[in-house]
Amino acid sequence: MIRKTALALLAGALAVAPAAAQSYRDRLPEDEVLYFLLPDRFENADPTNDRGGLTGDRLVTGFDPTSKAFYHGGDLKGVVARLDYIQALGATAIWVGPIFKNKAVQGPKGQESAGYHGYWITDFTQVDPHFGTNAEFKALVDAAHKRGIKVYMDIVVNHTADVIQFKECGDCAYRSRADYPYQRKGGISGAPINPGFAGDDNHSAANFAKLTRSDYAYTPSVPEAEKRMKVPAWLNDPIYYHNRGNSTFTGESSTMGDFVGLDDLMTEHPRVVAGMIDIFGGWIDRFGIDGFRVDTARHVNPEFWQAFVPAMLARAKARGIPNFHIFGEVADPEVAALTRHTRVDKFPAVLDFAFNQAVTDVASGKGTDRLAKAFAADVLYEGGEATARRLPTFVSNHDAGRIATFIRKALPKIGQDELLQRVQLAQAMLLLLRGVPTIYSGDEQGFVSDGNDQDAREDMFASKVASYNDNRLLGTTATTATPSFNPGHPLFRAIATLARLRTSHPALTRGRQVTRFASEKPGLFAVSRFDPKTGAEIVIAFNTSPEPWTGNVQVETGSTAFRTLAGACPARAAAPGSLPLSLPAFGYAVCAAGASK
Repeated sequence: MIRKTALALLAGALAVAPAAAQSYRDRLPEDEVLYFLLPDRFENADPTNDRGGLTGDRLVTGFDPTSKAFYHGGDLKGVVARLDYIQALGATAIWVGPIFKNKAVQGPKGQESAGYHGYWITDFTQVDPHFGTNAEFKALVDAAHKRGIKVYMDIVVNHTADVIQFKECGDCAYRSRADYPYQRKGGISGAPINPGFAGDDNHSAANFAKLTRSDYAYTPSVPEAEKRMKVPAWLNDPIYYHNRGNSTFTGESSTMGDFVGLDDLMTEHPRVVAGMIDIFGGWIDRFGIDGFRVDTARHVNPEFWQAFVPAMLARAKARGIPNFHIFGEVADPEVAALTRHTRVDKFPAVLDFAFNQAVTDVASGKGTDRLAKAFAADVLYEGGEATARRLPTFVSNHDAGRIATFIRKALPKIGQDELLQRVQLAQAMLLLLRGVPTIYSGDEQGFVSDGNDQDAREDMFASKVASYNDNRLLGTTATTATPSFNPGHPLFRAIATLARLRTSHPALTRGRQVTRFASEKPGLFAVSRFDPKTGAEIVIAFNTSPEPWTGNVQVETGSTAFRTLAGACPARAAAPGSLPLSLPAFGYAVCAAGASK
């Protein structure tokens, strides 16, 4: 049993008021504050499912709470049990890491790890037993919706678990289409196969019907015990995979190679396109979810997304979900790479890795022009600045690592107090600037990871992992060895306050953003955001320097009277178009034009 805490009292004081159940569907994607969590690392409310119904040691069950590479016991019931906490933080939508049934353990002997993260899927139709059941996921969605909180699923179409092996080798290098064409067995000098197949650029069903053999590059082989492991059943046929060996993440291998050994689906194949539309459309139909975060989106051919995304939006609309949010993971800080996937692939949005890099740089003492340059490129997205406002932004995630870790690495000599101030500033930028702020669970409790990937996937419940528990957290004397759900933590309270501020002002969610000042040096970064209906201006100014800043910020000439939403703001402009401000070290101010209400 999870004990009740002061959250019941704090929720009213700190959280965004819960939307009525009838109105949460009306919110646009840019209206949300996202909270991302991995179920296995969040809360363990049901220890009976820790081993996923399997019997044996950790190499069978995948369960070892002392290892960062194995299941720890968190589950869907745990997320339901902590909805008070999530709501008190101010989150309006929960992005839940993949919950589909995974291959419990995989990897070479001596290097095994578990599918606790959810990205090694074998059954796309069922919740992994380590996390619970389909009914328990439905209970989570329903409980969240009653509070006006949306639920986004993390989905994978690029690959499945590693089941297909190759007879020629174990860790196989990528073999290209030029050297190993589909029409020859094992290379250009091999025996003719797949007569009449016109290549994978012809996506017609008639053409792919002529692709009958999958041994053009390697000879696929599936262990007898795993031949019927995948669900739906069509996923067990190697013909629906590229079978070309491991990706080098360059050139054609980026979309056709195995992602570190994971079976790479041939997403050019019309059967795969139709199958994935059916799979994920079914989750919308049955559970009424509100959005998809799409894993490894850049490693799938554009034509797949051009079919899949419209199909999902139509499926959601038919289910009465008009503002279904789809965003792809394109793990690249270059704006050109991000914008391409909105223009070519036709993704409505992508995770904003450019924002992440810019905030990391600025919070680590580099020039504030890094942010200005990222925002100046917003016009390049398909749909321009309106699309940019729908990009999920983040400062930490489960793959790259945590903002505190990035700053500490860049500035190893700073103390804990300054690190906390810089992290708080980064979180303020996340909550106040354009985009959909995405908070990674643990950031609000001062988590400082040792690195990325497994090192940045700490437990929110009491951890047994030594390399997690020896980290010095920010803003607290506690460690991850005790539960990390403290609503009194300074980062929790700061984020909750900013989340409430954001969702209370349309200018901060749907509003156009104009950069007012940036520099090649640390110091002032200022923007104005405008109410989409009234045009009223909100000025947001940050000081990234360890020294106080005083000066003037440009504003609209019609903005003469101001009221303070955060920090300290003057009552009036000093002159038409000029707002005098004083900001403490690592401080910020949010000033709304117009008389006090």
